[in-house]
Amino acid sequence: MPAFTFEKISPPENRGPIPPVANKKQRGVVVKILDRFVEARVKRSLKGEKGVIARNDKIAYFQAFGFRDRDQKIAMTTDSIFRIASMSKPIVSVGAMMLAEEGKLDIGAPVFNYLPEFKDLQVRVEQSDSVTGKKETVMQPQLRPMTVQDLLRHTAGLVYPPPTGNGPVSDAYRDANVLDRNTTLAEMVTKISTLPLAHQPGEVWEYSASVDVLGRVIEVVSGMDLDRFIEERVTKPMGMTSTGFYVREADRDRVAQPQTDPAIGKRPPMFDATQKPKLFSGGGGLVSTASDYLQFCEMLLHGGKLGDARLLSQSTIDLMTSNALKPGIGYSADMLRRFGDIGPTPAMGQGFGLGFAVRTETGQNPLPGSAGSFYWTGSTGTTFFVDPKQQLIIIMMIQVPVPANHFYRRAVRYLAYQSVSASLE
Repeated sequence: MPAFTFEKISPPENRGPIPPVANKKQRGVVVKILDRFVEARVKRSLKGEKGVIARNDKIAYFQAFGFRDRDQKIAMTTDSIFRIASMSKPIVSVGAMMLAEEGKLDIGAPVFNYLPEFKDLQVRVEQSDSVTGKKETVMQPQLRPMTVQDLLRHTAGLVYPPPTGNGPVSDAYRDANVLDRNTTLAEMVTKISTLPLAHQPGEVWEYSASVDVLGRVIEVVSGMDLDRFIEERVTKPMGMTSTGFYVREADRDRVAQPQTDPAIGKRPPMFDATQKPKLFSGGGGLVSTASDYLQFCEMLLHGGKLGDARLLSQSTIDLMTSNALKPGIGYSADMLRRFGDIGPTPAMGQGFGLGFAVRTETGQNPLPGSAGSFYWTGSTGTTFFVDPKQQLIIIMMIQVPVPANHFYRRAVRYLAYQSVSASLE
């Protein structure tokens, strides 16, 4: 019995939300393992989940499990909308590269060409006094300007506030409330411009608010608010009708909610997806569905084109999905602990491109995947993985905060590759 029953993926203009492709019996024994695994976890600890596996432009698996809102006993559906957190970054990065292809944005140029507030940013450095050995903090000028490329690959010297970031500059981001949803991107940039950099640009990979800053660059270059730019230039051409910075009135009943933590009697903190924010966070503010994000992944897999819609050229996709980190790049002190198998480090056989991590080696990493694969994950439990060699796309949508979501991400990867192997037998 074959492991998959396939349904051809249609261009975005020819279809609505992806329907389930087959019942459990038709999908075969191996894919049933996915069902049984997730169903068991839903009963034990996981509120609800939605997963998509696509291969060779055909949908192999598309299932919803558990509850969209466990507290209200509302079942998960295949059209449920999720806060995708950092899976927003690839979408916004694609928008920036579209402007680069049009000659409107130079990714090798200093960021201050577009955001003058960033021209004289200083770098906070801790050094030891040569006589006393006592550590002291000094401010140094940038050895080279922060570039737009640095924003895309997280080498800008920017940081995140805690709990994602760690250290004095991260604490300053927290105190300044730089990612306040009630401020605009322009106001956010002004706040950041008053704070020091944590590293010299280009010297250290540190996950940061750089794609939020990139969102402001897009606004300046395009003359459009980021939400409008993403809708008109990216999501609408891709048929991603449920993707945006908030959920519209007609779709509010489709929003997946995190379940109440019994230890504190409250839901984990996640933003209210039904309210339009002032801050269009390119780093983590989008909502989407599995079927919408599949459209986006298919576009990346096919060199910037899906159906009759082309967003980018093949050469730009090649650039984005190649390792952009220089040999010997530094990493923030706690990065390895926090990122583990998704860390863009040589020890994990990975690097970082322009918008997402990329697999550089088949070995090193504990998870399966071909060299040339690219992916990213969100703090709310969403994840995607594209393997061009296998023509494989994996998407998982849950609303479970880190670190509790790591187990599910790793397990789904293994189960998906197991299914690919079985389908070839």
